[in-house]
Parts: sequence; C-alpha cells; structure tokens
Amino acid sequence: MTKLSVNINKIATLRNARGGETPSVTEAAIKIQEFGAQGITIHPRPDERHITRKDVYDLKPLVTAEFNIEGNPHRPFIDMVLEVKPEQVTLVPDADDAITSNAGWDTKRHLDFLTDIIAEFKNAGIRTSIFLDPMPELVEYAAKTGADRIELYTEAYAKYYTSNKEQAIKPYYETAVVAADFGLGLNAGHDLSLDNLKYFADHIPNLLEVSIGHALISEALYMGMENTVQAYLKRLAKW
Repeated sequence: MTKLSVNINKIATLRNARGGETPSVTEAAIKIQEFGAQGITIHPRPDERHITRKDVYDLKPLVTAEFNIEGNPHRPFIDMVLEVKPEQVTLVPDADDAITSNAGWDTKRHLDFLTDIIAEFKNAGIRTSIFLDPMPELVEYAAKTGADRIELYTEAYAKYYTSNKEQAIKPYYETAVVAADFGLGLNAGHDLSLDNLKYFADHIPNLLEVSIGHALISEALYMGMENTVQAYLKRLAKW
C-alpha cells in the first residue's frame, strides 16, 4: 500500500501569521500520526516563513512514523539534515524566495552536484529522493546520482486532471515505468488532493509514498483533521 506522508508546513504558516505557538506544529504531527498517517513531511526554508529550524529539532523525537525533510540542499540545510537524521531527505531545487516548489531537478545538468550531496546523506544512512518533473529522459541521470527514489512533481497532473485525466497521467506513468527499470523507488507529491489522488494511485505502478500538504490541510478546515487523513488513506487503499 502507498504510504501517506502529511506535509505540515501550512500548520506553521498559520501559526506564524499570528505569532505564538497556536496552532502547534508538534501537536499537529502527533495527532496526524495518531489518525493513521504513515509519515510527516516538512520543508524548512532559509527565511523560516513556515517551518523553523527549531521546529525541525522539536519534531524529531515526536515523529515515530517516517520523517521526511524536503529542501534545497544549501550547506546549512545539509548540515541540519545530517544532524537530525530523518528517514528520508527529498532534494528540491526551489529558489529561496519561491512561494512554493515549482519545478523538479534537471538531473543531467546537475548530475555531479547531486551525486556529491547524495553521497553525504547515504553515508549517514538517510534515504534520498530527488524531486523530478515527469520526464522519463531524466530518470537515468537521477539513478546515476545514487539516489534511492524520485518524487514526481504533480502540478501538471492536477492542472489537467479535470479536462483530460488519461492524458494528464500519461507522462507520470511513463516516468514511473522507467524509474522501475532503473531500480528507483517512486514517491509523488505537491498537488495531489482528495479529488485526484485515487486515479493517480490506481494508475501509477510501484508508488511507495505520497506527500500531501496544502490540499489536505485546506480540506481539514472543513472536514476535520482525522476525517481528512482517513479520507486520504481510503483513496490509497487497494481493496
């Protein structure tokens, strides 16, 4: 079964909008795990506009499911991840001032850079994943870096799902097949939601994990966190 990792950045965004500690990022992580999620994802950025460095260290002893830290591998980020030692690190090439991640790696162009960084994480026993657009031709170079997995950036799928879901899923399926050929594990994230998740999970082979934050937290405002987590798990279930 595909694992659900909940990105809790938006909890931190809401907290930081007012200041103080409400809503609590740590309490959210604890509850989300109690509600059945198999992972917690965070994406700390240099300006700490949502998840802070303190959050990262506070969360480490509380995440008993898989802990996934995403980010652009600047040196401070690398050193923090090596110290915290999450189960997985997902490398994302976002600019420091980007509102949200908006592209995957060009693994051919950045092959040497990624290879060196991934070696550091693997030597520390941390599973590595590379954020990638659904482009089968880049998978070979992702494999050459030594990465364990790729995470498919699903913005294009979500954008075209309602108008032509068969066409929207095609490059993701093709990329997933090539990833399997190269022995890479497969994750997906960013723009999946209750509306489009089931079709994606049913049609993408060897999907190990989805990381979902914005849509899930938004839906939880209407449905409640426990109901929402359970609804996502049902979308991923193979009956």
